[in-house]
Amino acid sequence: MKAASPELMSSLAVPAKPLTVVQLIPALNAGGAERSALEVGRALVQAGHRSVVISAGGRMVEQLLDDGSEHVSLELGRKSMRTLAQLPALRRVLREIRPDIVHARSRLPAWLGWWAIKGMSPRPHFVTTVHGLNSPGRYSSILLRGERVVAVSQTMRDYVLSHYRWLEPSRVRVIPRGIDPAAFPYGHRPDDAWQKKFFSEFPTLFGAPLLTLPGRGTRLKGHADAIELLADLKRRGIEARLLLLGVIEPGREAYVAELKELIRLRGVTSQVVLSPPRHDVRDIYAVSALVLQLSNKPESFGRTVVEALALCRPVLGYAHGGVGELLAELYPAGRVSPGDRERLVERAAELLRVSPPISPLQSYRLADMQKATLSLYDEITRH
Repeated sequence: MKAASPELMSSLAVPAKPLTVVQLIPALNAGGAERSALEVGRALVQAGHRSVVISAGGRMVEQLLDDGSEHVSLELGRKSMRTLAQLPALRRVLREIRPDIVHARSRLPAWLGWWAIKGMSPRPHFVTTVHGLNSPGRYSSILLRGERVVAVSQTMRDYVLSHYRWLEPSRVRVIPRGIDPAAFPYGHRPDDAWQKKFFSEFPTLFGAPLLTLPGRGTRLKGHADAIELLADLKRRGIEARLLLLGVIEPGREAYVAELKELIRLRGVTSQVVLSPPRHDVRDIYAVSALVLQLSNKPESFGRTVVEALALCRPVLGYAHGGVGELLAELYPAGRVSPGDRERLVERAAELLRVSPPISPLQSYRLADMQKATLSLYDEITRH
C-alpha cells in the first residue's frame, strides 16, 4: 500500500471515531470517477477508516485491494431493468456493512443507493459527486440529492446551480480532482532506455515535434480536430507528428477506421500513430512538444491538462468547460476558442516555436483533493 503523503496526514482532523465509507460506482475499468474512488479509498485507509467500493469490478480492483480498500461485486451501472433487481442485494450488503456514509459517483448507482438506505437505522449519510456535465432532468437530479454534493470544478458547480434552481448552493462543495506531483514530477525526462524503446516501437513519431492527444475512442475527445491540426501545420511547412493515445479500444473499431480514412485523405498517414491506452503516459507527455485537449463538448474537468503542466509540458486546448477553466488559471497561452481551426494552428505554431514558461504546480494536487474529501466526511458525521 502506498504511504500517505505528509501533506495529507498532517492536515487531517483527528476523527471522532473511525468511519466506514461505501463508494458506489458502475465499474472499475478506467476514467476519472473511477480513479477518484481509488484515491479517496486509499486516503480513508491511510487515515484509519474503513473503505468499501461496490461496483461490477474491472481492472482497477486489484489496485483498490492493494491500497487496503474492500470491494463488493454488484452490477449497479447497466441501464437495464435487470439492474433494479440488484436493489435487495445492495440493501442487504449495506445493512451488513453499516456504513456511516454512502458516496455515489454515478447516476444509476446513486438511485439504487438512495432507495437502498431508506428505512435503514441508523440511516447512512448520503454524499454524491457530479463528475460530468450530464443532461439536466429527473434522472440526473439524483446526484444533487446528497447532503453534500461534490462538484469537480467551478464549471461543474455553476452548471448544476443553473439547471437545478432548487439546489441550495450551501450543499455544493467544489473539490477539484488532483494529481500526485511525485507521479508527474516537474521537468521530468524519461531515460534513454525508455526513449529508445518507445521510438523503436513507434519509429513514425521520431524526428519531429510530437503532439499527443490522450483520450478514449469517442468523438467527444476531438481526434478529428487533432488530425486536421496536423494537416494544417503540414500545409504551413511545419513538420510534426501526432499520437492519438488511448483511441484504440474494443468496440471502437468503426470509429478508428473512420479516423484512419481521414488521416489518409489529409495526407498525413506517415505522421500519425493510433494506440491503445498505455501505462507510461507520464513519459509520453514528457517527450511531447504539445499535449492537446480538444474535446468538442465542454468537460467537467481536465486531468490531462494538470498532468502535462505538472511535468512542465505545454498544453493546447479548447477554452470551454473545465479545460478552459484550468487553462485560464494555469496556462492562458494554451487557450483557443472551440472549433477555431485557424487560431488553433496559429497557436500551435507559436507554442512549437517558443512556449511561455511553466511554473511548478501549486494547486490541483492529489493530497488537496483527498484532504478536502475526508474533511467533508468528517464535517457531515460530526453534525
